[in-house]
Amino acid sequence: MNKQELIDAVANETGSNKTAAAEMIDAFLATVTNALAKGDAVQLIGFGSFSTGARAARTGRNPRTGEALQLPASKTVKFTAGKAFKDVVNK
Repeated sequence: MNKQELIDAVANETGSNKTAAAEMIDAFLATVTNALAKGDAVQLIGFGSFSTGARAARTGRNPRTGEALQLPASKTVKFTAGKAFKDVVNK
């Protein structure tokens, strides 16, 4: 499912128009993104949790040339599925 299909599904489920559904989805994504950028976690009971983690600096290798590269430290985004979500998917 891509974003447009998600917009269509939300519009059908809520009985609203596609423009309003697109605005709701964009607002949700912006809110989650801003919270994670600040370092906060987002927990949606029954669905899952979004959080950030840290990846340490490390040495990598260019697959084409075999040359060693120094990869900088970075932040990662994690999603952990909630129990109810897992139960529905594993049915």
